[in-house]
Amino acid sequence: MADHHEWHVDGMDCPSCAGKIRGALERLPGVEDIRVSVINETLSLSLDGSRISPERVTATVRQLGYQATPSSETPPDPAAEEETRSRWYATGKGRLALASGGALAAATLLRLFTDETLAYWGFFAACLVGLVPIARRALTSARAGMPFTIEMLMTIAAGGALIIGAAGEAALVILLFSVGEILEGVAADRARAGIRSLADLVPRSARLETAPGETRTVDAAHLKVGQVVVVRPGDRIPADGAILEGRSAIDESPVTGESVPRSKDVDDAVHAGSINHDAVLRIRVTRPPEDNTIARIIRLVEEAQEARAPTERFIDRFSRIYMPVVVGIAVLVAVVPPLAVGGGWSEWVYRALALLLIGCPCALVISVPASIASALSVGTRRGLLLKGGAVIEATARASVVAFDKTGTLTAGQPVVTDVVAVDAAGDADAVATLAASLEQGSSHPLAEAILQHARTRGLSLTRVSESKAIAGHGVEGRIDSCRVCVVSPRYAAEQGVLPEPLRSRIAALEAAGKTVVVVVDGDTAIGLIALRDEPRQDAIEGVRALEAMGVRALMLTGDNPRTAASIAGAIGLEHRAGLLPDDKVTMIRELVARERVMMVGDGINDAPALAASHVGVAMGSGTDVALETADGALLRNRVSDVAAMIGLARETMANIRQNIVIALGLKGVFLITTVLGITGLWLAILADTGATVLVTLNALRLLRARSGAEASQSPAQGEALASGAPARA
Repeated sequence: MADHHEWHVDGMDCPSCAGKIRGALERLPGVEDIRVSVINETLSLSLDGSRISPERVTATVRQLGYQATPSSETPPDPAAEEETRSRWYATGKGRLALASGGALAAATLLRLFTDETLAYWGFFAACLVGLVPIARRALTSARAGMPFTIEMLMTIAAGGALIIGAAGEAALVILLFSVGEILEGVAADRARAGIRSLADLVPRSARLETAPGETRTVDAAHLKVGQVVVVRPGDRIPADGAILEGRSAIDESPVTGESVPRSKDVDDAVHAGSINHDAVLRIRVTRPPEDNTIARIIRLVEEAQEARAPTERFIDRFSRIYMPVVVGIAVLVAVVPPLAVGGGWSEWVYRALALLLIGCPCALVISVPASIASALSVGTRRGLLLKGGAVIEATARASVVAFDKTGTLTAGQPVVTDVVAVDAAGDADAVATLAASLEQGSSHPLAEAILQHARTRGLSLTRVSESKAIAGHGVEGRIDSCRVCVVSPRYAAEQGVLPEPLRSRIAALEAAGKTVVVVVDGDTAIGLIALRDEPRQDAIEGVRALEAMGVRALMLTGDNPRTAASIAGAIGLEHRAGLLPDDKVTMIRELVARERVMMVGDGINDAPALAASHVGVAMGSGTDVALETADGALLRNRVSDVAAMIGLARETMANIRQNIVIALGLKGVFLITTVLGITGLWLAILADTGATVLVTLNALRLLRARSGAEASQSPAQGEALASGAPARA
């Protein structure tokens, strides 16, 4: 029977670290379902207790040079962990660098004040101080079936340098390698910082209501579904919930990236980490702390880190071939010149050792995941969730974006656009009052829109008796014994209460894509009300931004052609109307056959079309569907964020290409200079460390840079999950 176990692992700075741990553990008996998260610094797996103990796993990981602590023993204290990260010299890699540096400094002093022989042994000892731990990690990896690691190359290079008498350079190489590992760790922590800061947005304490008017402070992590918390103005909301009492402006920027506070009233949903601005709120907890919106976003981003892009998988396969080839070339450089042309063994062995250091693929291997990690972090801050490197790569290649209409390009809620009285001198408010009075208590979207219009106008509604629905046509009732109704134009015409002047007005309104109802008082039509699901305010700007990026926009809808043409014309994009869900899938498949397609929908009714596209993106402010379906989500519900997402993806892929050029370019230059004898051991390791640091710093630029879509918008609008499933082909 396999049991699940978890560890917190310090010192993992790149996917290569995770690969070493995974490779070593896969060879142990009774170990299954290994998952290593670099961004979260965790290891989880299943163990067959009859074949292997958790202690052996811990020992194996530690032999590889990482500090592994079972999560059940000492749960990491976030405050203490953050303090440790800020003190690099307190880490294992920091202590190794300090020890190597101190030993090298002591050896240098010996050279200055004693003879060369004593100084040589001082450098020899200084080299061993740093080399022994590295060699131990190299042997552990080799026993696990991974002989071609950076530690093994370092061990061979430094050990060979000692043998040929270059102890001083060997000690310097070890120090530079240790310093490079520290810099990699610092850079990796910078990439993690954006994700870790999300967890800090949720307050650690909450004011739990224990009785009416009475509260006590409790740990927010222990809140239960159904409990009621009190949130004062200026406080952060401690849990996902629904407002029971109070009305206030809520700043949701920590969750959605939306900088403008939204007014929230009774029964409205609120997210953990949001900031209450105006009034005291009583909120009923609707989700446990471990499953609140921010916790899910963090989990989705962590999982997305494990979804590797096709480019990353190619680089990984390439590096597995690249390292043995470099070792083979180094052997030839060491052996062929002395045997073939009588070159000096010491000189050519030295060049071969330097070549080994040049061949370290660290910078190349980290070039893709470093950029992906930065993109996921900055995307999350901007309300753009991209579920892994494969999705980022597919998004960058998108050439056409297909939008659902209702709830995506439009708000999904009809609004009253026109109220028309029969007589030019008639009272439009009287028409709206009668209609709203009849619609009281109805949950139909058109009824809610009419009631909202009446509330906005401040109209006083009249009591209606004997109210009932007219199936498929509208609603009727009585006011002071007089029959009144709100019905469709067709029904009004059938009842003979629709005068000719209204018929032409109805035709004009319907031609504009509006839904029209007739308000009837007794046997007389007194007016019309026109409603329409209006385009989102940023829809036009969002489509224009896509066009500026060379991406075609297309609207797919089940609405009638007249309404679809009206909405599409107002926004400025192509459209296909009258489509059933199956028709949308067929349309997407036709597009996929010749173009790279992104489908944007509400994540519910459009699921089949989202699945059929190369990249499916859900609209939704932190809803379950938006977070857990499709390949990405737009948390701010903005059409303009589609262009921002594509812009970020394109910038990320450009950053990856830059990183690959940096990594291979530096290695190519120093490969030639090393073989020619121009550069030596310490410059070789400096080039390798420098390339790694440059690649990481270049990736971190994504954390500060604006996306391409932002640059193309005026004003700027654009500011990264799920399963980490790869984008669909």
